[in-house]
Amino acid sequence: MRIRTRTVVALTGVLALSLVTGCAQGGAAGAGSNSVTYWLWDANQMPAYQACAKGFEKQNPGLKVKITQMGWADYWTKLTASFIAGTEPDVFTDHIQKFGQFADLNVLEPLDDLGIDDSAYQPGLAANWTGQDGHRYGAPKDWDTVALMYNKKMVKEAGLSASELNGLAWNPKDGGTFEKTIAHLTIDTKGKRGDEPGFDKNNVKVYGLATGGAGDSDGQTTWSPFTGSAGWKYTDKARWGSKYQYDSKTFQSVVDWYFGLAKKGYLAPFTDYTDGANPANAQVASGRAATSFDGAWMISTYYDTKGLDVGTAPTPTGPTGKRATMMNGLADSITKNAPNKAGAKKWVQYLASNECQKIVGSYGIVFPATPEGTQAAVAAYKKKDIDVSAFTEPVTDKKDSTTFSFPITDYAADVYSLVRPAMQDVYANGAPVSDLTKTNDQVNFILGQ
Repeated sequence: MRIRTRTVVALTGVLALSLVTGCAQGGAAGAGSNSVTYWLWDANQMPAYQACAKGFEKQNPGLKVKITQMGWADYWTKLTASFIAGTEPDVFTDHIQKFGQFADLNVLEPLDDLGIDDSAYQPGLAANWTGQDGHRYGAPKDWDTVALMYNKKMVKEAGLSASELNGLAWNPKDGGTFEKTIAHLTIDTKGKRGDEPGFDKNNVKVYGLATGGAGDSDGQTTWSPFTGSAGWKYTDKARWGSKYQYDSKTFQSVVDWYFGLAKKGYLAPFTDYTDGANPANAQVASGRAATSFDGAWMISTYYDTKGLDVGTAPTPTGPTGKRATMMNGLADSITKNAPNKAGAKKWVQYLASNECQKIVGSYGIVFPATPEGTQAAVAAYKKKDIDVSAFTEPVTDKKDSTTFSFPITDYAADVYSLVRPAMQDVYANGAPVSDLTKTNDQVNFILGQ
């Protein structure tokens, strides 16, 4: 559906120079004074936002919303190019790891006059879109969390129950019941399970856990549920931290244990993962893996896979005594040089309203940012006979769970470019996790530490 973990396009010096020298002036090609152009990257959400556009146009006679959808990688490339060429849209779907750099380059319009009330949305979502200058640059749109997806047939054949998967716990010393379960779900080419004598870790037919790659700098659907439930935090502050903490002994011990699952033959190897071609859900769908960690945006993809009877379980409890999951949230932003800024503000206000968010929720594709929008999504999933409690309970009931955000700092693209190859080296080549200390020093140097 959508991929939120990859920072694939850095804003280049060319963009910065163009904006500083005033080269990016003008408006989106083909836009008129009665048109509001809106860009998004998720094709699955197009029908929901087309429905919102109809509602908006009824309330605002004379205004028309023109929606453009494109793939994730093309989206950021074309958006960056549009800022340089002066053909930017009025409004676009923004990502938490992008907006800081966009705000610094003065290509976003402050939204302080929209009257966004933080309390109207799920906790933390609105506050994340306030820049270091104190201005708001995004109106909350939706949110997602991570859960364990599993092949029900494989779980049943292994003699395991849903309640057992719902109650898993882990620790970095022996892996706890989580590692035992993943080992038991692993089967080699001769039919031996990972916890049986004679298991051949070099010839595995079914891995207990699919690979989502090295996790890059955030590990959203890979190692982050474990580092989070171990009490580790990406940076020294919740928002706009000045120092990353990949040198933490806690972090490195968790990462060492997590990638160590691959050495034992329980976690699919790094080479099994191909972004776009063989992601975690494809590994589960093909029978190559019994379970995977994935985000809420992938719910429909798993449940709509023909021949796959899938279940969900919450992330395992960690050494802190709590479960943990990243909670990400997208927002809608207005461009600084929006051709129809007045119309854009009306559209963003409507997008952030309960009216639109309940419409979006009714499609059962994502969890909208408002509580009522979330409830509408839960009801829509229920109609499809899909239980989404593993994703919603960390947000609606935090007694046993904790949520955390993407790291929000300057130079996110640079952090990604440094940490990604370092994490891949640990996973694919067995590099010592202590090497991440040097990488951390390089990252913090960029941040001015």
